Amino acid sequence: MDHKPSNAFVAASWATLLTGISAYMIGLWNAEMLLNEKGYYFTVLMYGLFSAISLQKSVRDQLDGIPVTNTYYGLSWFSSILAVVLLTVGLWNAELLLSEKGFYAMSFLLSLFAAITV
Repeated sequence: MDHKPSNAFVAASWATLLTGISAYMIGLWNAEMLLNEKGYYFTVLMYGLFSAISLQKSVRDQLDGIPVTNTYYGLSWFSSILAVVLLTVGLWNAELLLSEKGFYAMSFLLSLFAAITV
């Protein structure tokens, strides 16, 4: 049986995705850091979103009986984990307040989770 999510779930997922991305981007816009640092955090967000969507798609394809190569499936997992590691290392070494680091981490993870649910 093919179950579609409710309209409320879809709307909440999209709202969560837009909230996470917006919060992260507004935080970057207002941050007092060099442009190359802002570029790093922006790129990590985009890479993370892409890898999370790719992982979700490959998992769903496997469940639907659509063939997915082990190489692509493994690469999807590796990319998703790498995006989180890159953000963690970047924040660990950043000269930011602890509250700012937490803000970026939470909005990043919120965005990744929402990208999977959308």
